Amino acid sequence: MTETPQANQLAFSDLGLSPKVLSTIEKMGYETPSPIQAETIPHLVAGRDVVGLAQTGTGKTAAFALPALTHMAADHEAGDLGFLPNTLVLAPTRELAIQVAEAFSSYAAQLSGISVLPIYGGAPYGPQLQGLRRGANVIVGTPGRVIDHMSKGSLDLSEVKHLILDEADEMLRMGFAEEVDKILAQTPDTKQVALFSATMPKAIRRISEDYLNDPIEVSVKNKTTTSANTRQRYVFIKHHAKPEALVRILETEPHEAAIVFVRTRSATEEVAHKLTARGFRATAINGDIPQNLREKTVESLKDGRIDLLVATDVAARGLDVDRISHVFNYDIPLDTESYVHRIGRTGRAGRSGEAILFVTPRERRMLRSIEKATRQTVEQMNLPTVADVNASRLDRFSERITQTLATEDLEDYRDLVTSYVNEHNTPAEDVAAALVAVVHDGRPLLLDEKAEDDLARAASQSFEREDRGASRDRGPRDAGARAPRQKGSPSVAGPGNAMYKIAVGRQAGVAPGHIVGAIANEAGLSAREIGSIDIRPTHSLVELPETLTKDQWAALSKTRIGGELIRLERDSGSHGASSGGKRFDTGKKRSGFDTDRPAKKAAKKPRWRDR
Repeated sequence: MTETPQANQLAFSDLGLSPKVLSTIEKMGYETPSPIQAETIPHLVAGRDVVGLAQTGTGKTAAFALPALTHMAADHEAGDLGFLPNTLVLAPTRELAIQVAEAFSSYAAQLSGISVLPIYGGAPYGPQLQGLRRGANVIVGTPGRVIDHMSKGSLDLSEVKHLILDEADEMLRMGFAEEVDKILAQTPDTKQVALFSATMPKAIRRISEDYLNDPIEVSVKNKTTTSANTRQRYVFIKHHAKPEALVRILETEPHEAAIVFVRTRSATEEVAHKLTARGFRATAINGDIPQNLREKTVESLKDGRIDLLVATDVAARGLDVDRISHVFNYDIPLDTESYVHRIGRTGRAGRSGEAILFVTPRERRMLRSIEKATRQTVEQMNLPTVADVNASRLDRFSERITQTLATEDLEDYRDLVTSYVNEHNTPAEDVAAALVAVVHDGRPLLLDEKAEDDLARAASQSFEREDRGASRDRGPRDAGARAPRQKGSPSVAGPGNAMYKIAVGRQAGVAPGHIVGAIANEAGLSAREIGSIDIRPTHSLVELPETLTKDQWAALSKTRIGGELIRLERDSGSHGASSGGKRFDTGKKRSGFDTDRPAKKAAKKPRWRDR
C-alpha cells in the first residue's frame, strides 16, 4: 500500500488528463492536485483498478471523475462512446449522489456529447426514466434505486467501463452490502473499478478481493492544521441568499480588509459587482487578470484604497497582506487543503483573524470533513438580523457626524443652512433630514424592520438541524455504546432523541438497511442521526432527532418502503412490550448492517424502491 504525504509538487498537467478536462479544471480554479488525486489519477488514467483510503473532503470526487472523463473524451473522439452508460458511480445517499453528479457535469463542461444523470430514491421515477431513455454516459446513483432500475429493465449496465464505489464503508454500514454485490456481479468483468473508503473493514477488503483486478492501494493521511489565531465560523445559507448574507455580515462585523473566495472566474466579477453596488470598495481578481494589474490590485488592498478582494484560489496564491482581518469562503472549497490555504491569509504575524464559511444544505458533509481534517471545531454563527444591521448603520452614521464635526470647518455650510431655514421658514431638523436623504441618493438609511426576516430565520432553522447531527457525531457517547434493550422492555430514546413509529414491520420483510436508507435519503439525515431500530410484526420503532423540521416531516410523509407509506408518527408507547420484535442498534453489528460479513438473505426478498 502506498502512503502519500500531504505535500506534492505535481501539476494536473503531469497526470495524463485530457486537454479539455485540464482546461475546464483550470477555469474552475484548480491549482495543484491533492495527495489522493496526485497518487490515484495516473493509475486510473492508465486503466488500473484502485483502492483509495481517504476521508471525505480530500478531493476524491475529482480523483475518480477526471480519469473517467479523460477516457470518455478519447472514446468520443474515436466514435466509440455508445448510447448505454459508460460510467457508474454508487453513492450511499442521495445528497452525495447529487453532489457527485454536479461535479461530473462541471468537469465535463467542455466535453460535447457527454451527459450525466443522477438516480436516487425519494425522487419521481418519471424524469429518471426519461433521462435513461435519452441516454446518459454517466450514472450516479444510490444502490437501492440502481437495483430498482435494473429490475425494471430501464438501466442496462452491460457496457459499463468504469465503476466507482464512493464512500464504500458508509454504503455498507447503511446496509447496502447485498445491493453492491449484485450490481458489481451484473456489470462486465472487463470494467475498471475504483473503490474509495475512509476505512478498510473486512467487508471492503472482501469486495476488493472479489471484484477488483490487482488493485493499487493508496492511503492518504491528512495532517492539515489551521492557525490558532484564526477564529473559524460557519453559517448555513441557501445559494441564492449568499449575497444578502455576505452584505449583512460585512455591515455588522468590524473588519479592516477581507478576501471573499469563490469557485469560478465569472463569480469573482459577479460578487464584486454586487458588493460595489452596495457601497463597498471591492474588486475582483482571477486568472484572466494580467500580472501587472494583479500587482496594482494587491497594492490597492495593502494601502486601503480597496477593502474587499473577491478571488479564486489560483488568483490568491502567494497573497500576503497584513491588514486582511477576514476570509470569507463564499463558495465552499473543493477540499480541506484548499480551506486551510484560504484561511491562512488571515491571522498572520500574531494578529487575530476571522474565517467565515458559507455552507449550503448539500454541503454539510464537507463542513464535517473540514472539522475532522483540521481537528478544530468550526463555530456556529447566526446571521445578523434586520435590527442588527440597522443598529450598525445608525452607529456608523453617528460616528461620521461626530468625526466631521471634530475635523471639518463647517462655517460656510452652517451659513447655507441658516440662509435656507430663514428663507423657507423650515425647521433646521427638516433641513438636516433632507441633507441625509441627499447623501443617500434616494436609498433608505435603514432596512424595513416590518419586513419578515426570512434570511435570518431560515439560517437559524438550518443551525438547529445541524446542531442535532453535530452533537450526535461528536458527542462523548457513541450510538454503539448504548446498552441493548432487555427482552420485553420498552424502546427508549437517548438524550435529544425520540422514538418514532413507522407502519412497516417484519411481516413486510423489512430490514434495518431499508429503514435507514429510506429515512436518511428522504429526510436528509446522516446515518449517524438514526439511532436504534426495533422491528415488530406490523410496524417498527425508529430513534430519530427529537425535533424534526417541517421539511423533514413533509418529506417523510411521502416516503415509502417496499411500496408502502411508512406513515411516520411519534411513538405513544401504547403498543406494549416488544411484541416479538427484533431490536437493532445502529452503532452495533446487525443483520444487513454487519460490515464484516455478508448479510443473511431472506427467503423471499421484496424489491425496495425508496432508498
